[in-house]
Amino acid sequence: MTANLLGFDLDGLAAFCERLGEKRFRAVQLLRWIHQRGASDFGAMTDLARSLRDKLPGLCEVRALPVLAQHESADGTIKWLFDVGEGNAVETVFIPEDGRGTLCISSQAGCAVGCRFCSTGAQGFSRNLSTAEIVAQLWFAEHYLRRQLGHQAHGLSERVISNVVLMGMGEPLQNYAALLPALRLMLDDHAYGLSRRRVTVSTSGVVPMIERLAADCPVALAVSLHAPTDALRDELVPLNRKYPIAELLDACLAYLPRAPRDFITFEYCLLDGVNDQDAHAEQLIALLQGHRGQGVPSKVNLIPFNPFPGSGLRCSSRARVQAFAQRLNAAGLVTTVRKTRGDDIDAACGQLAGEVQDRTGAAERLARPRPADTGQAERLQTDSVQPIIWQPRNEALS
Repeated sequence: MTANLLGFDLDGLAAFCERLGEKRFRAVQLLRWIHQRGASDFGAMTDLARSLRDKLPGLCEVRALPVLAQHESADGTIKWLFDVGEGNAVETVFIPEDGRGTLCISSQAGCAVGCRFCSTGAQGFSRNLSTAEIVAQLWFAEHYLRRQLGHQAHGLSERVISNVVLMGMGEPLQNYAALLPALRLMLDDHAYGLSRRRVTVSTSGVVPMIERLAADCPVALAVSLHAPTDALRDELVPLNRKYPIAELLDACLAYLPRAPRDFITFEYCLLDGVNDQDAHAEQLIALLQGHRGQGVPSKVNLIPFNPFPGSGLRCSSRARVQAFAQRLNAAGLVTTVRKTRGDDIDAACGQLAGEVQDRTGAAERLARPRPADTGQAERLQTDSVQPIIWQPRNEALS
């Protein structure tokens, strides 16, 4: 199979050009044509030497992911389902807002972490995406949107996507080898030129890889916390059994000196009767403000749960979400409630790819009742700072 140039950052592309006897500046030219202009036809890359343009088609290509489905919401949210082969599909969501456009992209087909409230985890894990498959989501979305909006496909001044979040399907830090060059491409001024503050990696807490990310490519970090104690987090986020909360928060403190922001975002999915009571809020306040006697500079993003079949969980009520958020805000924790977007197109992560085969028996495991950290049975039933923003139903980001 020919090399897909979407999978090369600048250093990788320079090494590829050197193997062809070409100088490094050719890699810069290729990067600009592919990522800034969205070109896939080497013949159209007019400032490349004719000999190189003739040589490239037999050795490499710019290969996009096939689009299986596209859904557009009344609020402007767009969701794509991309085919990554062998019956696997991944999701990408574009969320337009005043002054910015955010793209949520996937890093794996499925997910092995198995968080109880995550529909992607309930489907099981298939495989890691390659760097090219990660970047192809951004490449397609950026240049599709430029055409739709009538923008000229040249120059970063015409960029539509201003923010990228690795919050789609999968655990990014369990696919680190592919993630790192993808991040470098997003930040490269010859490609997408995004600020480190505007690229966010969301992790369920792979502690050693948080440390590596700090050294290799520190971007904004979001941590899927979801519980204030190890006993409860063990049940909701199984990875906690390997990397408990104290180790995770230590890694966050160590990350901050190199981070582009002076805080860590902690994501907290509110589950009715499981982690949404006043006692949980007080435990969360004590945890984030008191860790190691100094606390962790934090922003808490509360996420209304998206129910899915077999989860055994339900979304906290509007009043409960508001009370939880108000308690955190009153204690001095910057707290937002994530606005729901694309609820008319099932834009919550994993919903569009819901037919993916359950390869790990996750659905059976998720259906088993589990005790909460209080020692009592959980109630398992299916069914911006201020002001607090509330909208019911589905969330565009996982």
